[in-house]
Amino acid sequence: MKILILCTGNSCRSQMAEAFLQSYDKSLKVFSAGTEPAYRINRFAIQVMSEIGIDISHQNPKHVNKFLNEEWDYVITVCGGANETCPAFIGKVKQRWHLGYDDPAEATGTDEEKLVVFRRVRDEISEGFKAFYNNQILGKHGCGCAANSKTKQHRFSITEL
Repeated sequence: MKILILCTGNSCRSQMAEAFLQSYDKSLKVFSAGTEPAYRINRFAIQVMSEIGIDISHQNPKHVNKFLNEEWDYVITVCGGANETCPAFIGKVKQRWHLGYDDPAEATGTDEEKLVVFRRVRDEISEGFKAFYNNQILGKHGCGCAANSKTKQHRFSITEL
């Protein structure tokens, strides 16, 4: 199964989501990209993922154009910018999803205050993608409604292509 996760900079949210999905199931082919990729992964994203034992320091931001000609089971956007400017994929996309999260890179204040925001968004992404994995990949509930999840609410949307 091939999954592409998109956001604008591909330096925080999509990188975390890629790492979480890959940690749930090594057999998945998970990639992330951005419509305007940053030069490198955000240092706070690396730090907060490291705190929970996931190393994303080896990952690099990639441009979405690298993946346009491939076939995908899922294309998932994690921020409003990518959802609005998501390119038309030449390859076949079975399902397109949007799971929106605040951009932690926009956090202001001291480093510690920024880390609080990064940790919150990290935890939200973990919960959201775990529910996505359980409901869509494993198909425990079958409807994608997150009924098996113990989380409060997830902003799932789906477009059948």
